Amino acid sequence: MATTTTPAFEIKNPVDGSMGFRMIHFEDNSPFKELQRVGYFSIIWIYEGEGLLKADFTEYNIAAGTMLFFAPFQPFMVTGEHVKGVMLNFHHDFFCVIKHHKEVACDGILFNNISQTPLVNIPPEETSMIRLLITQVENELQVAGLAQHDLLISYLKILLINVTRIKVSQDTVKPAPTEQTGESDALLQFKAYIDKYFREKHSAGEYADLLHMTVKNLGRIVREYYGRTPTDMITERIIVEAKRDLYLTSKPIKEIAYDLGFKDEYHFSRYFKNAINTSPQAYRNSLKKAWN
Repeated sequence: MATTTTPAFEIKNPVDGSMGFRMIHFEDNSPFKELQRVGYFSIIWIYEGEGLLKADFTEYNIAAGTMLFFAPFQPFMVTGEHVKGVMLNFHHDFFCVIKHHKEVACDGILFNNISQTPLVNIPPEETSMIRLLITQVENELQVAGLAQHDLLISYLKILLINVTRIKVSQDTVKPAPTEQTGESDALLQFKAYIDKYFREKHSAGEYADLLHMTVKNLGRIVREYYGRTPTDMITERIIVEAKRDLYLTSKPIKEIAYDLGFKDEYHFSRYFKNAINTSPQAYRNSLKKAWN
């Protein structure tokens, strides 16, 4: 059966042409029936139909009104009949949930916590508000106007703040998965250690030591869940912080390098360029010029 989705409304990252933000309407589960591990944040709102979500070692029933949230490379799959809805995707260069945590407080509630459910059931009385926000985003994507990037981020913030409030009010936090407990606990601890030590520990071996396991075993469970290596995840966290400093501060690159645990600017610049094919200075110049 042919995939039934509307063409995506999308804006590109002006630095490298990659996807920055997009919206896709879908009329069945075709976009998600295979295991998904995409490199950007995903918000999926189901407004018709019902099905089954497989994510975070657990299966969840979903129905009209369910909104799903996935961090980059978080694996998930949706099966079901007559599932219709809308999906928003955004890259962390476009909107970083870590950077904006104090404003929207969604990191660890909607995203980046596999011990919580990746879904929120939107109450009927909140549906009109969600639909209005989705419509405003779609209109802005279709007809780009002045300060499009700022306006889209404002709509996204309003959406995330409201859904975070709904989830907190519903108290839908669940305990850590009971299946594969040892491995799921190790994954949670690994991500927590990355957030705590990424400025000083850059190798998979250092995190394996903290977890009291071999590098091989750490690599196995991380690949099974995320489809990536531990080094990929460590690098991503370092690069996210580097991008944040390059974009939001006027710190010299040498200072950023030292803050992130590199012995000099040269090693940091080489590390950064190997990760995203752009030097730190070129990234800072091009992004500020494009989005300011």
